[in-house]
Amino acid sequence: MIQTGLHHVTAFSGPALRNLDFHTRVLGLRLVKKTVNFDDPGTYHLYYGDAAGRPGTILTFFPIERAAPGRVGLGETQETAFRIPRASIGWWTHRLIEKGVAHEPLVQVFGEPTLRFRDPDGMMLALVGVEETGAEAWASGEVPAEHAIRGLHGVTLLLDKAEPTAAILTEVLGLRETGHEGNLIRFAGSAALGGFVTLRAVGGFLPGRPGAGSVHHIAFRAADDAAQAAMGEALAARGLHATEQRDRQYFRSIYFREPGGVLFEIATDAPGFAVDEPIETLGSALKLPAGLEPHRAEIEAVLPKVA
Repeated sequence: MIQTGLHHVTAFSGPALRNLDFHTRVLGLRLVKKTVNFDDPGTYHLYYGDAAGRPGTILTFFPIERAAPGRVGLGETQETAFRIPRASIGWWTHRLIEKGVAHEPLVQVFGEPTLRFRDPDGMMLALVGVEETGAEAWASGEVPAEHAIRGLHGVTLLLDKAEPTAAILTEVLGLRETGHEGNLIRFAGSAALGGFVTLRAVGGFLPGRPGAGSVHHIAFRAADDAAQAAMGEALAARGLHATEQRDRQYFRSIYFREPGGVLFEIATDAPGFAVDEPIETLGSALKLPAGLEPHRAEIEAVLPKVA
């Protein structure tokens, strides 16, 4: 079965060490890759995910030490949500209190208990309790496997109008509309992890401003190069032209700006994060693509020190 839905979400953050501490220690995610922004090698690119770094579990960051805060607005991702076992909502509520992480009261969204909070840079995150969570939980030192985050649940996009974006989700990216709730419209892919995209149409808001705590782009899954190329052709037929394919070492990508202004990526499932280090030691060493390897010493000299 073709897996449709999110591949990963990429955001900006402030200091790398603070970002790493929050997402690995507080949230218990696994650091599955420590590399650099291939377009700006003086900046880390940190990838967090499940035990194996599977598509649909990955949240990545470009940490910038003195980044100005971003502002969520039209044409941006308003919220990034993770899946947890439904029975673990209480455990996570207590954990956020224990760690001093401010959170909103528990709410039901499309019938699912949803606990919203912000990371240290103000990025809006949520934990969504579901009955079927998927396997491969990563047990960290403080978060036991039975309560661990299983992967992405989905994203909520803030838009002026929903219809043009909805057409791209359903006609190009393989999602289907599954429900309405207030001003929210939900779309679902076939993948168990990262399967949901929710559109929130709110005309009249200010546009977003990039910065720490804001999402740079969201990536959708393509099984292989051929599937990605077919999506690119479908976009072109609708007057939207994607970039040329770019090799991101762990997947191959094309990018385009959807009608509502959100930057979308289409990323291949292969080759995955074990292409340059074993699954057992994912994230333990700084990995560079072959073209940057000759510059390792100078790159390491300007990167901030992290574990």
